[in-house]
Amino acid sequence: MASNRPADSSTEPLHRQLYTRLREDILARRLAPGSKLPSTRALAQDLRLSRNTVLGAYDQLLAEGYLECRQGSGTYVAQALPEGPVKTTAGLPKKSRAPRHVSKRGRLLARTPLMAPHEIPPGAPDPISFRPGVPAVDAALLKEWKRASRRLDRLPGRLLGYGPPEGHETLRRAVAAYLATARGVRCSYEQVLIVNGSQQALDLASRVLLDPGDPAAVEEPGYLGAKGAYAAAGAKIVPVPIDEAGIALDRMPKGARPRVVYVTPSFQYPLGVTMPLPRRLALLDWASRTGAWILEDDYDSEYRYAGRPIEALQGLDEDGRVIYMGTFSKTVFPGLRLAFVVVPPDLIEPFAGARRLCDHHSPAFEQAVLAQFLEDGRFVRHLKRMRAMYRRRQEALIAAVRERLGGLVEIRPADAGMHVLAWLPPGWDDVRAATHAARAGIETLALSRFCLRKPARGALLLGYTALEEPRMREGVRRLAAALQTFKG
Repeated sequence: MASNRPADSSTEPLHRQLYTRLREDILARRLAPGSKLPSTRALAQDLRLSRNTVLGAYDQLLAEGYLECRQGSGTYVAQALPEGPVKTTAGLPKKSRAPRHVSKRGRLLARTPLMAPHEIPPGAPDPISFRPGVPAVDAALLKEWKRASRRLDRLPGRLLGYGPPEGHETLRRAVAAYLATARGVRCSYEQVLIVNGSQQALDLASRVLLDPGDPAAVEEPGYLGAKGAYAAAGAKIVPVPIDEAGIALDRMPKGARPRVVYVTPSFQYPLGVTMPLPRRLALLDWASRTGAWILEDDYDSEYRYAGRPIEALQGLDEDGRVIYMGTFSKTVFPGLRLAFVVVPPDLIEPFAGARRLCDHHSPAFEQAVLAQFLEDGRFVRHLKRMRAMYRRRQEALIAAVRERLGGLVEIRPADAGMHVLAWLPPGWDDVRAATHAARAGIETLALSRFCLRKPARGALLLGYTALEEPRMREGVRRLAAALQTFKG
């Protein structure tokens, strides 16, 4: 048996590397059926590995039938192998000579851009991320979440089986009650569907409301996830410019009659514009006259630092044209992967049917804990604490940027949200600026990444909610050093 130690440079764990080598030796008959293997202790010493690594490889081979244990005697290669003797080669399958068919949708999905920071190159300093939309997850939140979890120590049987595609009723009722008081949303709990993140809500809406070739409007600049969901449904994307009051319907391309329009009226993503009441009423009137649907993404409306949170567009809707979406990824933590969509009554069955075919339902235990979190009042208390923290962090970020970059970038406070914009000097390429910053270990997003057409002026999105102030100041210092050496 070969005694070479598995290569440390491999990305696979050592026990998996050892398993693969032994399996290949067995299949190639370099280890004959019935031959005895060294003890795990002896092989570990021979290969200079931990005994647990060797045990892991042996256990996997035993489970798959390549080895067998004989009581008091040792470990042997199985007499009857699970596979016939074959010649094996390590590595990935060879590239096929024949072209492989991929659907138009598959090719389109492969080209769909992702909302990711510019890649930090190897050798860059310890990364500091200004990625927007990332909440702070601190000890206080984890303590509250654990308390809510402990209330469910005795799991009811309904949480262990398949659940309804709309989500568990307890959570749907809790969400409906919260939205009515906090966001002015008018709905029954039956209109609330629990989904795996707001991206799934967008995907379901695109499947249900759009046929291939249908025009679908999106804010310009706007959220890439909405454009991606439209594209995956085969829709024709119609960009509509943003002005100081939000989406400007009077600047919609001539002849365009969108079936769906996606908007972020409470805090436009990424520009941070809040849609005033006259524009909201005009949008609802337009949807009613044209028969279009409105996708209202209320992704971070809880974080308003000046006055009371603005009520949702859905609460003004008299014609049932608004599909309202929100997420707990921004208010609790992203790994929870729970969000909600509120649909008009006549869309409940189509959305539930689409969800059933997609992945049936969200994890039941997490739904139950979240329902407990809302019902106990912990969620509202958590939001109040986060609003105060995020306000302080925004103030600290703006102060640091003005101190370090005051003569180079323009930055203004935002009344809401989880990020601010640092406007670059006219003529600067924000994508190149973000790439240059990434070489200094600073993760940020360029405004141009959210545009189908190049914006008149470039900017960097600076998220602040997940950064403690000392780390934030260090990030601004390094960003300033990077931009001061950037040539535009």
